[in-house]
Amino acid sequence: MRFFHISDLHIGKQLYYYNLRENQRAVLRQITERVKEYRPDAVLIAGDVFDKSVPSGEAYTLFDEFLNQLAEIQPQTAVLVIAGNHDSAERLNYASSFLEKHQIYVETFPPRTKEERLRKVVLEDSFGRVNFYLLPFTKPGYVRELFPEGASISYDEAVGALIRREEIDVTERNVLLSHQFYVSGSQSPDTCESEQAYISVGGIDSVDVSRVKDFDYVALGHLHGAQWIGAPSIRYCGTPLKYSVSEADQEKSITMVTLEEKGKPVQIEKIPLTAIQDVRRERGTLKEVLERARETRRQEDFISITLTDEKEVFRPREQLQEYYPYILEIRVDNSRTRAKLDEVSKEPVILEPMEAFRAFYQEMQQAPMTLEEERIMLEVIQKAKEVEEG
Repeated sequence: MRFFHISDLHIGKQLYYYNLRENQRAVLRQITERVKEYRPDAVLIAGDVFDKSVPSGEAYTLFDEFLNQLAEIQPQTAVLVIAGNHDSAERLNYASSFLEKHQIYVETFPPRTKEERLRKVVLEDSFGRVNFYLLPFTKPGYVRELFPEGASISYDEAVGALIRREEIDVTERNVLLSHQFYVSGSQSPDTCESEQAYISVGGIDSVDVSRVKDFDYVALGHLHGAQWIGAPSIRYCGTPLKYSVSEADQEKSITMVTLEEKGKPVQIEKIPLTAIQDVRRERGTLKEVLERARETRRQEDFISITLTDEKEVFRPREQLQEYYPYILEIRVDNSRTRAKLDEVSKEPVILEPMEAFRAFYQEMQQAPMTLEEERIMLEVIQKAKEVEEG
């Protein structure tokens, strides 16, 4: 069984104030072409199809084009889609019954009653069945009915409970699609600025990989850098495009997974994806950056520029835009700016909410918080954050 693992398409996203429509269209076409070339049995999309919960008409059109292109490939390739934290479950679920007739399976909500179970799509090859379990982005509040009334539920407990209820048959090959922040004990995955705003203070939204140990492969979405966590078969595939300057050094790709008979190691390969416009960094004096700009063939890329001139330069943006029309930012790093940063660092530190409350508690009670008190306070902070974000 061979399948493609992709996620975090973020269709409709802008890079700073630049529209990425044509870059996204091009990379989705590349994925379609690789499907024609490698003929996988399935394409797994592990959440965050859209960048906003209310996508634009342009974003809907782009995703519709992508699904139509995949559906036209014969023999048909199954497409399995789950909702991520950026997606509106109701909107992504639109026309799902019709799509299923074309082997496009969309799951947008986790089980929310005691009668419901995870969506399971079964595909077969010469070695037998492969069970694909679809677990969309899950918050504890979504699954409250599965727990005793008044119980305090963490993200980890919510996901763990959903998976335990499935009573996974470990004699068969099983694959999970999930869109959460997974950790391995005290080890956390690498993050970049693109997703850090959606990861909670104190790791309250984290799920331990021990919850998914019974799966032969776990196709994760949520983080933008390709990596595995806990085991090579528990993997974030990363985004197909670079969505921030912090991703400039990442190599974007499709993760291609091959499952042979039960018990054999999972084979994982990366198929490179190339954007129309790359995201790059340039650093040096204005003169050095301009000299390189004149020589490069990559002037249309999205550029983050750091100037190191000690003396103030005349209208650097105007000079740079003669060569780089897609400048994301211009920073200055010299002895003066470093001195200012040193001054700022000497100012009183503003603590994160949890750190501030921990210090307050110690001052008032003359004793540290217990683990249970810390857990309750983290939940309060997270709920307040969710209310603030709307």
